[in-house]
Amino acid sequence: MAHRVDHEYDYLFKIVLIGDSGVGKSNILSRFTRNKFCLKSKSTIRVEFATRTLQVTSDSFDLRSCSIL
Repeated sequence: MAHRVDHEYDYLFKIVLIGDSGVGKSNILSRFTRNKFCLKSKSTIRVEFATRTLQVTSDSFDLRSCSIL
């Protein structure tokens, strides 16, 4: 039996950031979702997830981001 889920957004985008170690993937994710940027951050060795909902005119966009390696 399938169940219905009501969402609080009109569009869903899933973004995956993949790249070499130490290039700034986690900082990009942090800046976009929390508006924080750390100049002296250490390399992240894990998967990091973040979500941000944007309101553009009358539409709501849910952005789910993931940073790998």
